[in-house]
Amino acid sequence: MSSTRLAVLDLARGLAVVAMAVYHLSWDLSWFGFVDWAVAQGEGWRGFAAAIAGSFLFVAGISLELAHHRGIRRQAFLRRLAVIVAAAAAVSLATWFTFGDSFVRFGILHCIAASSIIALPFTRWPLWMAAAAAAFVLTLPLWASSFVFNGQLWLWTGLGTPDFGSVDYVPLAPWAGATLSGVAISKLFRRARIWEKLSAIRATDPAGRFTRFIGRHSLPIYLLHQPVLYGLVWAATLVAGDVDRAGNAFVRNCSTACQENFGAPDICEQACGCTLAFLKADGIWTALNEDPENQSLRDRMNGRYAQCLADPELKPGLVN
Repeated sequence: MSSTRLAVLDLARGLAVVAMAVYHLSWDLSWFGFVDWAVAQGEGWRGFAAAIAGSFLFVAGISLELAHHRGIRRQAFLRRLAVIVAAAAAVSLATWFTFGDSFVRFGILHCIAASSIIALPFTRWPLWMAAAAAAFVLTLPLWASSFVFNGQLWLWTGLGTPDFGSVDYVPLAPWAGATLSGVAISKLFRRARIWEKLSAIRATDPAGRFTRFIGRHSLPIYLLHQPVLYGLVWAATLVAGDVDRAGNAFVRNCSTACQENFGAPDICEQACGCTLAFLKADGIWTALNEDPENQSLRDRMNGRYAQCLADPELKPGLVN
């Protein structure tokens, strides 16, 4: 049975692509200050992003097993691997130009490429070996993490602490475990004859055909969707005028820190908005953004924050 004949896999990929587009659009809107969603910091958003990455890697494992369980097709595998590696390199290069030091060093495509190499032999080995390998890799960060793996050289392992911030980071541990899990599940489904039942799913309605189309072309859509969405949101900033992205980010981050200490969302947001207003009225907001480590400026900011926290309704002009 070939994975290309299973509409359910194209549906799964298509749904993952849609979810990914929703996440990236939300990230773009937050980045440009249109919304105050904590996409980069919020636990719910991080969980959403992790679920999307895991679904891509899991389906990649299923597809790999379906394609090679009768015998490893070396040419087909190497051709697919070359395309993914080239796409991963393109993502790294594009994000380096866009985000500088926060470029993608080892993202989802890098992980899919490396995980495919790791998982390929397991497509020919017994189910129990694939399941054991999946459990091993998934639990590696729990018992094998060490300072030895800190830094750039070992960032791909996921077992240390990287010395960088990246817009996408999907290391092998634990994520290759998702691909190995896909291999194991595919073997289990074949043994239980579940693939035969799932092959009856055609999804021929308009929504199903559209989702399957997206799933069949998931790689080019992955490469193109974020530049398109980012460009559209950027264009919207030109139409809407200047959005105070830094100010919105300040209020959001300030509110998060405040709530961790005081647990009062409404008061914290109001107090942080009050602090921002004073920083602008005092004429130090621009200087603080240009030199955030300036202790004198930070002391003035902390003083205004204390005033606003004591009286969140305080406004510039009412106090010196």
